[in-house]
Amino acid sequence: MNPTPAPFPTTRLRRTRSTDALRRLTRQNTLTVDDLIWPIFLRSGEGVVEPVGSMPGVNRLSVDKAVEAAVEAQALGIPAICLFPYTGMEDRTEDCAEAWNPDNLTNRAIRAIKVAAPDIAVMTDIALDPYNINGHDGYVRDGEIVNDETVEALVKMALAQAEAGANILGPSDMMDGRIGAIRAALEAANHPNVVILSYTAKYASGFYGPFRDAVGATSALSGDKKTYQMDPGNSDEAMRLVARDLAEGADMVMVKPGLPYLDICRRVKDSFGVPTYAYQVSGEYAMVQAAAQNGWIDGEKVMLESLLAFKRAGCDGILTYFAPAVAKLLQDS
Repeated sequence: MNPTPAPFPTTRLRRTRSTDALRRLTRQNTLTVDDLIWPIFLRSGEGVVEPVGSMPGVNRLSVDKAVEAAVEAQALGIPAICLFPYTGMEDRTEDCAEAWNPDNLTNRAIRAIKVAAPDIAVMTDIALDPYNINGHDGYVRDGEIVNDETVEALVKMALAQAEAGANILGPSDMMDGRIGAIRAALEAANHPNVVILSYTAKYASGFYGPFRDAVGATSALSGDKKTYQMDPGNSDEAMRLVARDLAEGADMVMVKPGLPYLDICRRVKDSFGVPTYAYQVSGEYAMVQAAAQNGWIDGEKVMLESLLAFKRAGCDGILTYFAPAVAKLLQDS
């Protein structure tokens, strides 16, 4: 319980704000490079750096360029990168078989990055939407996104990524039971040390639009994802999901999107005390960048302030497209 402060002027809360030194001494939360996971978009080709129109400053990278980005990230001290593939419609099918192809774009990138930047953790995405002709995270049967058949496919995808050398698997599909199935498969295949960072509370949000552009899912998506992603009005359900995923073998949990769901981050951390992450998603990033480019906000200041908010809400780390820019600022400070 907080003590009742003495009346003014004995208590002057501005005293500890009066100088930079005092503000630093009394600061409760700080942002460091150790808090950052950098999402990187992949595409086919060689020597490709392809801007994502709706995400200023973000590019799709061919594998060779993604390797260069990973080397840069490692040099900056960023502990992890997360890979997302751009897949053209010509490579999307109803059976999504490319998802577990050992030589698909993601798996080739994992192997190349682990050679060039062995100290950085490589995280991957586990969901069928980059490979699905319907643009959904799971199989579509008669207009329904089916759960159990999708989980079987996700297990094959997870094993292919583990075999390629991924350190962290990020199931983002929101199917029921997928964490337990993936954990059991990893143990059976002698991958006991592969970490699962579950997208545990992933909401059916309007903030994902630029990301879907970046991975080529905008034109592919048929309908919405409300039958498997969470209702934005719910928070107790998120606690049930966290409890379930931890019981099934998740090592870390994630809330997505980020800033609009800081209350969920705080509840997760307070209730479970487990490694808790948030994804500062594409729409959040794009809004900051657009406002900064129009001169409406100080982009650098808002970038840092937004990331500090995650730490204040209890997060242990943040997936953010700002990662390299923040790492450079922290390195220079």
